[in-house]
Amino acid sequence: MLATIFALILLSMAAAIALVLSWGAFRWKAATRHLLSGLEDGNLSVGPSHYHENDLAELPMPVQRYFRAVLQEGQGMIAGAEARHQGEFNLDESGEKWVPFTSWQKVTVHRPGFVWDARMRMAPGVKIRVHDAYVHREGLLRASLFGLITLADLRGTPEIAQGELLRFLAEAAWYPTALLPGKGVRWEVIDDHSARAVLCDGKVSVRAVFHFDANGLINRVYCEERHRVVKGQAVPTPWQGRFWDYERRDGMLIPLSGEVSWLLPEGEKPYWRGRIREIKYRWTPQ
Repeated sequence: MLATIFALILLSMAAAIALVLSWGAFRWKAATRHLLSGLEDGNLSVGPSHYHENDLAELPMPVQRYFRAVLQEGQGMIAGAEARHQGEFNLDESGEKWVPFTSWQKVTVHRPGFVWDARMRMAPGVKIRVHDAYVHREGLLRASLFGLITLADLRGTPEIAQGELLRFLAEAAWYPTALLPGKGVRWEVIDDHSARAVLCDGKVSVRAVFHFDANGLINRVYCEERHRVVKGQAVPTPWQGRFWDYERRDGMLIPLSGEVSWLLPEGEKPYWRGRIREIKYRWTPQ
């Protein structure tokens, strides 16, 4: 009898835990849908539908070489993209605490925006859900345990908006037509192997230096100041993203692997390493 009662108690506890976790997943999916609805509401379908090399005449030479390397004449213009990633993320501000993650991301190009929805495995059965987003010129970073317990919720400040728009700009190597003239990016000459990109979205403005390898491909994106959250405070910090493993997707050369780091006085501190598992594009209509 006692064994039966004990088993029933355990079964009831398991059912209650499953119910709570299901409720957390439901809440998180609803929050994701809300972000995505805002992303689509802000999207604009404007501009030419195809790329032509004569659009490059006024660009710095390394930028021209990049587009000639990664695009083909008549390439369709990207309106949006959906990507799936996997990799690892360092959760420790000062040390090393790498955890595996999987993520899904939706991007709009005609008006810069994205929603990144990630799951990070802390331990067997213990997952952190993360939203990182730039929607309607506002940035957001939200992390939650099981979708129920808030661990971080940063939004609504100029620093967060700039940081997320900078992420969009750096990741444009994955959707390269977003870097073409007429898409909001202005290119400035630096030297034969680098150029500065400036992107303005309303009052939100960011700039980053793009470095190109011997094949003309983007291998590093550098920003002198991106705000890093340290003990709840935003601290301007040099930042970089690196890209490699270029392969052709839908006629374009894009990098499949990358790493993102803070550049601290004591040295480089990577915090994101990942690889694209799948990417699908949506094209600008003719």
